[in-house]
Parts: sequence; C-alpha cells; structure tokens
Amino acid sequence: MSNKIILVKPLITEKADTLAENQSQYTFVVNKGANKIEIRKAVEDLYNVNVEAVNTMIIAGKRKTRNTKRGVLHGRTATYKKAIVTLADGETIDFFGDI
Repeated sequence: MSNKIILVKPLITEKADTLAENQSQYTFVVNKGANKIEIRKAVEDLYNVNVEAVNTMIIAGKRKTRNTKRGVLHGRTATYKKAIVTLADGETIDFFGDI
C-alpha cells in the first residue's frame, strides 16, 4: 500500500481502555484496504513497540434517524475497519502524552 494512510486514529473507549490496561491490547480505526501485516508494520514504526498479534474486524454502519423542520431524515453512519493490536509483554503506547 504505497502513499496510503494505514492507521486512521486510535479508538478511545471504555472497553479499549480496559483492554489496554489489563491485556496490553490497543484499538485503532484503520484503512479498509489495509491487511494485518501492514497494520503491524505501521504500529511498530509509529510507536516503536513490538507487536505480537493483530485482530481485525469490519464494523457495519448504524442506521440513524433525525427529525427536522422538513420531516424525518434517514441515514447511516460510515462503515469502518477496526484493528486490535496485542503488544509484547511490558510494552505500552501512551496516546495522551503529558496531559
């Protein structure tokens, strides 16, 4: 994958935070065309850590409805690909820096 962003953003949720603290697993939104090997390489290069495993899944968009002056509008949120990256023992990623 040349000239393509692989890691879109880290996913920061309660569940992702619990996985990071207890099992050294970090969650990212990734490019839909990226495979596990490319994700592993991108995380290792960006955060200088050793990746043991990568699990990926495609999260389907949810239906959304909203009421406006013109009536009810129906739509969907975007579908995206999520990767859960397991790091080697003792390694961590600090997303927040020195806040």
